[in-house]
Amino acid sequence: MASLIYTSFLDDVAKGNIDCDSNTFKAMLVTSTYSPNQTTHTKRSDITNEVTGTGYTAGGATSAVTVTKVIASNLVSIQFDAVNWASSTITARGCVYYKSRGGASSADELVAYCDFGSNISTSGGTFTVTATTISLEL
Repeated sequence: MASLIYTSFLDDVAKGNIDCDSNTFKAMLVTSTYSPNQTTHTKRSDITNEVTGTGYTAGGATSAVTVTKVIASNLVSIQFDAVNWASSTITARGCVYYKSRGGASSADELVAYCDFGSNISTSGGTFTVTATTISLEL
């Protein structure tokens, strides 16, 4: 499965539900059995098969966000900083980025899914998701 931006993300930005400059965003890891649906998955509660294991907390970890306008290319780039799970024993196939409201998963808006291309595992080590950038054409 390829990486994707959830269709609801642009709608949520346009309606003011998501502010990339001020909201809290998280990265949660999913297994290879998660089947992303770009159009029907809109909230964190739609995500299935989140990883479990030592060193991983359900809901994932906070990722800082940087927004950059690239006028020459007519792009807006949104970069999610790297996240780490130290001393972890987990296996993940991908990462889901979402706006965290700090409550029910049914309130958390989805942003993007990043497919690692294969399963990545740690056994008592640090699991790292490198910085991820999504670009939107203006």
